[in-house]
Amino acid sequence: MVHVFAIPAGHELPQTMAEFSQKRGKRPDGDIFGTAVDFLLANARLVLGMGGAAVLGIATLAVKRLIDRATSPRDEDDAKLEPTCLEDSWKELNLLRATPRLHPQLPPVPLSRPLLSPAPAAAEAPSDTHPADTGARPTPWLGSPVPLCLTFQEKLLAFERDHVAVPAATEALAKQLARDIGLELQTYLRAKFPMLPFGALEPGGPLYDGLQVGVADPVRLLAPLVLEPGLWGLVPGTDTVAGDPRCWAVRRTQLEFRPRGSSPWDRFLVGGYLSPRELLELLRKALAASVNWPAIGSLLGCLIQPGVASPELLLEVRHPHLELHIDVLPAVAEAGRLLVAWPLEGLAGNLWLQDWYPAEAARLQALDEGDAGARRRLLRLLCCVCRRHPALGRLGRGPLTQVVLRLGEDTADWAEEALGDRFLQVLEELVGGLEQASLPAHFNPSVNLFEDLSEEEMDTIGYVLYSGLQEPERLL
Repeated sequence: MVHVFAIPAGHELPQTMAEFSQKRGKRPDGDIFGTAVDFLLANARLVLGMGGAAVLGIATLAVKRLIDRATSPRDEDDAKLEPTCLEDSWKELNLLRATPRLHPQLPPVPLSRPLLSPAPAAAEAPSDTHPADTGARPTPWLGSPVPLCLTFQEKLLAFERDHVAVPAATEALAKQLARDIGLELQTYLRAKFPMLPFGALEPGGPLYDGLQVGVADPVRLLAPLVLEPGLWGLVPGTDTVAGDPRCWAVRRTQLEFRPRGSSPWDRFLVGGYLSPRELLELLRKALAASVNWPAIGSLLGCLIQPGVASPELLLEVRHPHLELHIDVLPAVAEAGRLLVAWPLEGLAGNLWLQDWYPAEAARLQALDEGDAGARRRLLRLLCCVCRRHPALGRLGRGPLTQVVLRLGEDTADWAEEALGDRFLQVLEELVGGLEQASLPAHFNPSVNLFEDLSEEEMDTIGYVLYSGLQEPERLL
């Protein structure tokens, strides 16, 4: 089959090889390849069009230049011009790379069909220029960052990591300071009051029981009183004039056989009972005026000051790496109960407060060890959340400990994965207790831990906790 092409008006037929050679002039005998290239370029416009002829011309010109360089001798002028040509070539290559490609537009998708997300740039056709030409690695496709949607459990664990955990070095330093200060204070008491038999001062508290929240919880420095056996007896606080179920009275007995003055502790008797208020007053004056705290502080590398404005016996310790509070607690251990001298108001001022903290900490530890639970971790989280919130600071460690103990006895799942659920369950228990204005102590149900809160305080705390049940993240 013979195809006939129509020649447009104004166009001439391509020339023959001989005619083209005569028009171009004579070339050297060895330049036959150049003549052939020129002939092809002259006739390519009609067959390939203007764009195709341009591409073919660039390609053949590059090949021809390479052959000419390989066959012709190199002179000094070419050597001088070569760096410039190479530089121009790299500039042109950079311009070609920098030129944006025109991607064909896709036909519009009908509204009845779902829109498909565009394919990533990595799926595009590879460019003509290989990345190895420039020595640079191909840039990976980076999509837009996907927002992270953390669950409440994950946010709770992040809060624990950022605000609750105590660095090991800080914990060790706090324990060392508390132990050294306890030894110095014990030496002072025995020298200042040799007639008052104090036992060994033992530091304790949340720092030693895995319940520490940062370094805000004070260290408990118990100063036990050594009482003569048979001369002292305990009276429940409910049987006294104060009628306080939290407390006990320490009564002096055997007065007919051992008259008053036979015991060194008789100097603190009020109405036949050992008064913690009198003992606290004596020790407060001694700690504020008699102890050489600057010398002890310089020896331990810290600054120690007694808390003058605090009603309890408090020592404030400032170290370059931490701040520590130490509560000095005169204590009586009698009949299996631990009673501490705490500044109580009213008629209970001469009563000793029963300290349930050691029993509560031991019970939480036993429960956690029994099922590898996270009760103590939850208590630390709750204490930290309440301490950081201005409206929840009145809750304190006591009410939170009672709720965790109650749930710890009744609820089975205390794995780490259930921390978020247990957190919300504690909030529900607290809200329910505030509605009833009642939260019985775990080991002494006759004690209401919400008794000291006013109605306005309970309303405020209840509103914050109820809002926290709707959006618990706002509490963190």
